[in-house]
Amino acid sequence: MRPDLLNPLFAEIEGLDGVGPKLKKPLERLGLARVRDVAYHLPERFVSRRAVPDLDAAGVGEQIVVALTVTEHRGSPSPRAPFRILAQDAIGNVIALTWFGKAAFSARKALPIGERRWVAGRLDQYGQMLQIVHPDHIAESSESATARQMEPIYRLAEGLTQPRIAGFAEQALARCPDLPEWIEPGVLDRAGWPAWREALAAAHREENAGARDRLAYDELLANALALLLVRADNRRRRGQALAGDGRLTDTLQLPFPLTGAQVRSVAEIAGDMAQESPMLRLLQGDVGAGKTVVALLSMLGAVESGAQAAMLAPTEILARQHYETLRRMAAPTGATVALLTGRDKGRQRESILMGLLDGTIDILVGTHAIFQDTVNYRNLGLVVIDEQHRFGVGQRLLLTQKGRRTPHVLAMTATPIPRTLVLAQYGEMDVSRLDELPPGRQPIDTRVVALDRLSDVVDGVARHLEAGAQAYWVCPMVRDEGENDDLAAAEARYASLKERFGDAVELVHGQLRPEEKDAAMERFASGRAKLLVATTVIEVGVDVPSSTLMVIEQAERFGLAQLHQLRGRVGRGTGKSTCLLLRGDALSEVGRERLALMRETQDGFRLAEEDLRLRGGGEILGTRQSGEEAFRIATLEQTSRMGQMAQDDARLLLERDGGLTGSRGAAARILLYLLERDWGVQLLRGG
Repeated sequence: MRPDLLNPLFAEIEGLDGVGPKLKKPLERLGLARVRDVAYHLPERFVSRRAVPDLDAAGVGEQIVVALTVTEHRGSPSPRAPFRILAQDAIGNVIALTWFGKAAFSARKALPIGERRWVAGRLDQYGQMLQIVHPDHIAESSESATARQMEPIYRLAEGLTQPRIAGFAEQALARCPDLPEWIEPGVLDRAGWPAWREALAAAHREENAGARDRLAYDELLANALALLLVRADNRRRRGQALAGDGRLTDTLQLPFPLTGAQVRSVAEIAGDMAQESPMLRLLQGDVGAGKTVVALLSMLGAVESGAQAAMLAPTEILARQHYETLRRMAAPTGATVALLTGRDKGRQRESILMGLLDGTIDILVGTHAIFQDTVNYRNLGLVVIDEQHRFGVGQRLLLTQKGRRTPHVLAMTATPIPRTLVLAQYGEMDVSRLDELPPGRQPIDTRVVALDRLSDVVDGVARHLEAGAQAYWVCPMVRDEGENDDLAAAEARYASLKERFGDAVELVHGQLRPEEKDAAMERFASGRAKLLVATTVIEVGVDVPSSTLMVIEQAERFGLAQLHQLRGRVGRGTGKSTCLLLRGDALSEVGRERLALMRETQDGFRLAEEDLRLRGGGEILGTRQSGEEAFRIATLEQTSRMGQMAQDDARLLLERDGGLTGSRGAAARILLYLLERDWGVQLLRGG
């Protein structure tokens, strides 16, 4: 049960003054549904303004507050044209205050002709005329204008303004109760951090590194605690010891020898499965490192022990591909492999359900459908989760309740993660790393090409398709400029490529319905479409060996880990593959270094470490691009710097107070509920 103390924070957002049905939708688009969400919607940056006596004292590009007298309203017959109000400063300089769209009506009211107002905004120049576009504030007195010289800038959605969000944040902060301290006193003293409530208020008010660090540490501590509780709970559970005898794995006819890393990982997994306490292991493999073979050997080991195995994939198309691969590879062993997705209906579905119940199906592959209430197993011993980042810890816990006894869990991810971040994201799991590539894989020829050579690139794609091969074209996700800009970029590129290549082109993006996305991917995977244009918000996790060209537009916008993931979509067959990184003109030093590293190496683990070094404060490994952010507050830099400290603090607390019943333990429970890691609390006996 959530503590009553937190009820004001978990109240619906409609309880805030000014939130009606009209504003509820844009707030929800920002993920703001409760008072707590608003309190934690921290400013992205702060604008510092300077009060100036006149425009001569200010520079173009500067954020200012200045007193102006309105001289003229200059409308336009076209609703698309800007609406301008002309005004003069104290010494007669003329400036245009400019609005676009529907804002003109309120601008007329706020700035009556002949009246003096204090205007805050960014000073720009349009031709010979000075202007402020969409002033941030208009005040009738100098006091209220200059009070906002340091102003927070929040992420917005259409229909919201900065003052609106700032007002809601102020109300949310007023409802924050005083909470007991959950951080170890020694840690708190050394860091000199404020209490939780003061830290939250300071983070909304000013650039305050200490307040931000404190809030990030709270999140890292809650995460570490919850993951350690999962681990402790797992050790208490009874699983089944599964020790294979080799009768199936020995009959496998692999076309290549296993790498040293694969042999080591198979042994680590077998060692875990031979224990009664259920395995929780993460298999980290670089793109193409052979995770599927390791998973198959582990699943056959479970079958040899009289148990069943299930493999969970994040999308239907990926589930189908895994099914085909596993069925082909497992054929000589005689193990039965079946596929179950949400699409399977009627008799086909019934026969699969019966086969699981009577044990004639050894290995089941599918999407979330394989864990519905109606799906029951004779003896589920091992669950393999592909693309681990798609499944949160809460979902993993649900999976483990499917067997008569808790099944072993092997999670897999193709995202190489720096060692400093593995604990923060997978603290409850043991980790195996596949850090060698199988022999015979050809390196991918990676080149950097200027965007102004676009027509040459399109001609190159044409030659590539004419030769019978396939290609990907990835468009970037454009941040903070409207949520559909990435979609617009992809659609514009798709339209221009379709003019050239006709029906050979397919478009896939995150706004498509799942069945439309699957159909488009299916056309590409089957070879009926030759060129796939995609945004990065989708998981392009498709194995198409005949696709040997990857074009990544505005490659400098991506993190290294993403570029590496995207590049890994080619080079999967025996043919030579190429990756073209199209770069814009304005290339930063970091952007230049990223692209140079991509040319230099294909080692995903090295690239992940370099990504961490270059990104600094970015989000963890491009998780925003892949659709799930591990942390809401903690940046990558903070996670790297404070993650181990939070882990040690959490371990110390659990060693001293395993049930979180003492005073600091009770405060830690509040933290787990506050930051919605309460699945950790549920695992404590008597939760």
